[in-house]
Amino acid sequence: MIAVGHKMPAWVKTAYVDYEKRLRGWVPAELVEIAPAKRAKSYSDAQALQYKKDEGVRILSALKLRETLICLEVTGKALSTEDLADHLSGWMAQGSDVVLVIGGADGMSDELLAQASAKISLSKLTLPHQLVRVVLIEQIYRAMSLINNHPYHRV
Repeated sequence: MIAVGHKMPAWVKTAYVDYEKRLRGWVPAELVEIAPAKRAKSYSDAQALQYKKDEGVRILSALKLRETLICLEVTGKALSTEDLADHLSGWMAQGSDVVLVIGGADGMSDELLAQASAKISLSKLTLPHQLVRVVLIEQIYRAMSLINNHPYHRV
C-alpha cells in the first residue's frame, strides 16, 4: 500500500499493524507513506492540480518493477469483498506484486491514474484518509481469508 499522508494517529497505526500481522501467513503487506505536498491554507484549483502532480510523481517513483498499480479513486469501480478476492487471486496468479494507492487530499493526478491497471472505489461515501487505510487493510485481510477458506469472512 502506498498512501499519501504521515503522522497518523495511534489508532490508525495500531489497526494497520494488527491486520498486517494477520496477513503475514498469506501475503506480505507493506505500507509506504508519501509526505503530502505542502499546501497553503487556501489555494486555487491550479495549485491543487500541482499538488496532485507532485504527489503523483513521488508515488510513481516509489513503485518497483513488475508491480501492478491499483488506484483507490472515488470514481473507480465499486467492488464487493468477493470481487476484491477474485481480483487479488487474479493478480497473484499473474505473479506480480499489487500496490494499492491512497491519494492525497486533492485526489490523484491524471498522469498517475493513467498508469493504473485498475481504479477501484471503497465506497461512495467520503472517508477520511486515516480510516481508508484501516478499511483497506481489513478488506485485504477479509479477501485473503476468503481465498484461503478461513472463517473470518462470514456472510
